[in-house]
Amino acid sequence: MLRTIDLRGRALSAAELLATVPRATEAREAALTAAAAIVDAVAAEGETALRDQAARFDGVTGHDLRVPAAHLDEALDTLDPTVRAALEEAIRRVRTASAAQVPPARTTELAPGARVVQRWQPVRRVGVYVPGGKAVYPSSVVMNVVPAQVAGVGEVALASPPQRDHDGRVHPVILAAARLLGVSEVYAMGGAGAVGAFAHGVGSLGLEPVDVVTGPGNNFVAAAKRAVAGLVGTDAEAGATEILIVADDTADPGLVAADLISQAEHDEQAAAVLVTASETLAVAVAAEISARAPLTRHSARVAAALAGPQSAVILVDDLAAATALSNAYAPEHLELHLADPRPEEFVHAGAIFVGDFSPVSLGDYLAGSNHVLPTGGQARYGSGLSASTFLRPQQIIEYDRAALAEVRERIVALADAEALPAHGEAVEARFQA
Repeated sequence: MLRTIDLRGRALSAAELLATVPRATEAREAALTAAAAIVDAVAAEGETALRDQAARFDGVTGHDLRVPAAHLDEALDTLDPTVRAALEEAIRRVRTASAAQVPPARTTELAPGARVVQRWQPVRRVGVYVPGGKAVYPSSVVMNVVPAQVAGVGEVALASPPQRDHDGRVHPVILAAARLLGVSEVYAMGGAGAVGAFAHGVGSLGLEPVDVVTGPGNNFVAAAKRAVAGLVGTDAEAGATEILIVADDTADPGLVAADLISQAEHDEQAAAVLVTASETLAVAVAAEISARAPLTRHSARVAAALAGPQSAVILVDDLAAATALSNAYAPEHLELHLADPRPEEFVHAGAIFVGDFSPVSLGDYLAGSNHVLPTGGQARYGSGLSASTFLRPQQIIEYDRAALAEVRERIVALADAEALPAHGEAVEARFQA
């Protein structure tokens, strides 16, 4: 089911590794053009475009684009008590972990009367996108909304696709999660159109443009974020999910197979990659996948993802080669099933899960960490969603007359060196009789 890439006996540079690791690039490239057109239509036509897109992509017409408060209340009232308890515990854990991500304000005294204050200001308004296609993601409501609230964001709007099976409403479990978090501004709109609506606003719905758009989604959602970048801030372009597992011959092949399958069930474009120096483990994992994958509920989806070009078993010479390959791939989720894991050496990953009892599924729900993570190699330079996503570092500069006088001549000297004499004159003006 999984193809094998044998890199043993080959010394590859970082560039060669990047060219070798599996990626589903064609799907993302095709999404860029389509998503830009969808965003442009929403910018030009507003609600009309959103309704056209709902009919075309979701099979829904005549629904409430802006969710009435009664739908939120009804969803929470009918929520399974077990699911509610799980969501409340997830909220508690994510809120606790997110609080550690908010830096305190700091004041630096550079000299008497010379002060620079570093503070972190929350953005005013955020648009959160929650997918609703092949699965239901109330956990994504928690992962996006809680860090925004912890950061101090004043307004949070949420969007999720209308569901044909629920008379055009947003899925009730997503509505219930929003209600638990006190989010009252919710829209039944999906995909790239929702991203475009958040960025441009839709006057007929009372939807004002946001400052930042966050949330996971498919390649079209990721491409739409790129289309609106510069108009609004965005988190990482989280496309189809990916897991990379680095394992040695001490790993349990059943657990490795189970975790590869768990990510493959998200989407046919999901990437599942095993990197190992143990051919024995690779064979055992393949056998476990063959036994387990047909039995899972979404077996057809899993089979498509595992057979795709984005998934593979990669054989390497040793742990050093596995580490180098993982750092080149920069996976969204990295699992280490190793006798000596050394997570500090795996420097490029959205989140790292160490050991048999830290599966990605834990991070998806109740670890306290955030599951909105960079995909497609963006973990080399980007990070997962956190409270800092919604914060802007801002400096406040306050000097008195004596403190400015102390650096007066140096400012003039630098201004003259840069052929900007008016800069120096602005300082001198403060000391003229």
